[in-house]
Amino acid sequence: MKNKLLIVGTMAYDSIETPFGKVDMVLGGAGTYIGLAASNFSIDCSLVSIVGSDFNDQHIKLLKNKGIDLSGLELSNHQKTFFWSGKYENDLNKRTTIDTQLNALENFNPIVPNHLRNPDILMLGNLSPGIQIHVIEQLKKKPSLIVLDTMNYWIENFRSDLEKVVSMVDVISINDEEAYQFTGESSLLRASVCIQKLGPKYVIIKKGEHGALLFHSNKIFSAPALPLEKVVDPTGAGDSFAGGFSGFLTQTGDISLEKVKSAVIYGSVLASFAVQKFGTQNLFNISSTSLLNRVNAFKELTTFEL
Repeated sequence: MKNKLLIVGTMAYDSIETPFGKVDMVLGGAGTYIGLAASNFSIDCSLVSIVGSDFNDQHIKLLKNKGIDLSGLELSNHQKTFFWSGKYENDLNKRTTIDTQLNALENFNPIVPNHLRNPDILMLGNLSPGIQIHVIEQLKKKPSLIVLDTMNYWIENFRSDLEKVVSMVDVISINDEEAYQFTGESSLLRASVCIQKLGPKYVIIKKGEHGALLFHSNKIFSAPALPLEKVVDPTGAGDSFAGGFSGFLTQTGDISLEKVKSAVIYGSVLASFAVQKFGTQNLFNISSTSLLNRVNAFKELTTFEL
């Protein structure tokens, strides 16, 4: 298969509390969400990550059954898997981190297996910019597209490395608060221009329940969020978006502006599935029919005639 997507990101166990319930030790991690979302497309999907000795073999089997190549997964026999615990308020945009245990992730130095070093698209999940740079430097040649996700922690504490990796990628996906923080601008339009000057051809700024904006040169595309009756857990929304986005583009093999717009919609669709159950649960059972139905629902939201 020529359509190769390489994902580098965390695999984790999460304990999550929202107004709709509480779960302990559910399967999570940016790489896991991205991989599961991307597995809905006809691609060769590989995940490079690290887990500890406590990682459940059944979860390995579940991921492999979704067609995710885990030959790049490292097992740390003397440490536990990365763990995160958080609590959401009634306003699900407000979250408090209760506990973060890096465990095996603390000394993660990913080595991309030789047979995975020539992907068509590289999806860099939310990790240290230094690790993201290290992964890019291991590839045999530059992929057709490199997509980067990051967060406020790296902006605050690893500014120099983050600017370097941003200059090496084609697409950056961040939320609106991070865009303001990274650029110092008070307008998302000006923030997008500032980021594009650093290197990325496409800038995606996510706005939670208000959708996402795609910036490319002087063009802007606005994608809504699908109205849902109930959002249970927003933890993996951004990562699921990244998986849908990169998975769709890997399948099409076309990185034109029009296809990137469609990829934003597919990313939003996968995110809408993820938030309806705790952790990654809902990403294991998405049918091609339900996926298409939601894509069509997005189309109905935005189609009109002049």
